[in-house]
Amino acid sequence: MSFTKTVLITGGTSGLGLEVVVVASRTDPDLAAETINKTLGQKNSQYLPLDLSSLEQIRLFAADWKTRNLPPIQALLLNAGIQYPEQGVRKAGDGVELTFGGHALLLYLLYPLLAPAAHIVFTSSSTHDPAQKTGQPDAIYNTAEELAHATPESTKYLGSQRYTTSKLTNVMFTYALNRRLQQQGKQLIVVAFDPGWMPGTGLARDAGFVERVMWFHVLPRVIPLLRKLISPNIHKSEESGATLAWLAVSPAVKESGGYWNASPKRKMTESSKDSYDEKKQEDLWAWTVKHVSASEQERKKFDALG
Repeated sequence: MSFTKTVLITGGTSGLGLEVVVVASRTDPDLAAETINKTLGQKNSQYLPLDLSSLEQIRLFAADWKTRNLPPIQALLLNAGIQYPEQGVRKAGDGVELTFGGHALLLYLLYPLLAPAAHIVFTSSSTHDPAQKTGQPDAIYNTAEELAHATPESTKYLGSQRYTTSKLTNVMFTYALNRRLQQQGKQLIVVAFDPGWMPGTGLARDAGFVERVMWFHVLPRVIPLLRKLISPNIHKSEESGATLAWLAVSPAVKESGGYWNASPKRKMTESSKDSYDEKKQEDLWAWTVKHVSASEQERKKFDALG
């Protein structure tokens, strides 16, 4: 069987990603790719290890990807995320705060391999928006440098606050990327996606015992009640996964630069006030390009989406 398109999703071995397609994640303990192939009676899903906390590992992944002669990437779903609830700073191998992940380098390296009308989806969260009153700490963005290398003041932030801020940066990066695509006249579609609150997914794997019990065993059983009492933006992972799949491949998604949630109505919505701040978007873009580039030549290439 020959294939004409490739879908690449990060963090797709559990929760949201499992309902769409699996390709790249740090580990695959539940053999997600095999499960998808067996369920669908196909052989087109495969697992490739990817550690987004390491720029070196991202480069190795991209180099390996290029040797596989896979079809052009029709959908690049930048879905992986991590949350550490406790206060303090955890750092990746390159010294950058761990929640501030490596999706940008992956995008830059694979950009030449995207299909002409590919869809790029950054998974965000309603928690990035203080106006949504999700119960999570407000996202705080001053500069990208402060997020990457914590100041004495920012070390006091809770891990959950770093998480909400990381979701804000996903939206900001989406808008900065879309502006450049539009300026170049590209047909690529880039959007940000809020999957909603999904009890039972792996997001709470590092929480305390009681929180884990509630998240994995109690709340998934009462989702209809939670929608009535708390918010309609609470979904089963397969529901949010279906919307993500639709954003990834549907020709009905024609407008780039939007922010979507997992509502069955599938309409664009507003993101947070801070997410539209172009000065902050450009600060994030400039810092990111400089940080992930291995040389001045590469910096110029990434900055121009070469």
